[in-house]
Amino acid sequence: MAEPVLLGPGEGERRQARGSVMDFKALAATTGGRFSLMERSLPPGGRMPPAHRHADCTEAFFVLAGDVTFVLDGTDHVRGPGNFVLVPDGASHTFGNQATNPARLLVLHAPAMDGYFTELERLWSGAEPPSAEDERALMARYGMLPG
Repeated sequence: MAEPVLLGPGEGERRQARGSVMDFKALAATTGGRFSLMERSLPPGGRMPPAHRHADCTEAFFVLAGDVTFVLDGTDHVRGPGNFVLVPDGASHTFGNQATNPARLLVLHAPAMDGYFTELERLWSGAEPPSAEDERALMARYGMLPG
């Protein structure tokens, strides 16, 4: 049986990539792989992930602060605090902060995807940002198809 997890603000397993900070509150290891949950901070103008589709993962977003641009099936949607976005597996999407102020959101993946973000952090740890092709190769290893 798993133990309860209690985390305060700023606590959790921290990952960084594309200029954003991701504090994982729930990991595959603590949920039996059923889901992962992160609080993600998006800097203004940060690079958006390449548009993609999850083969077998549902992704949910809850905006906590700022304005986040979601591109869903090629259409832009800007959403602010209190807004919820559910992206079912197979739907093309990407997201980012195209505003001038920082943004924060909760991101849930079911099943868990925290392993992908550990590798993404490694990919982004070099002196130069990785190419979109390198990012797409990593995404493909985790069941993400081009959007």
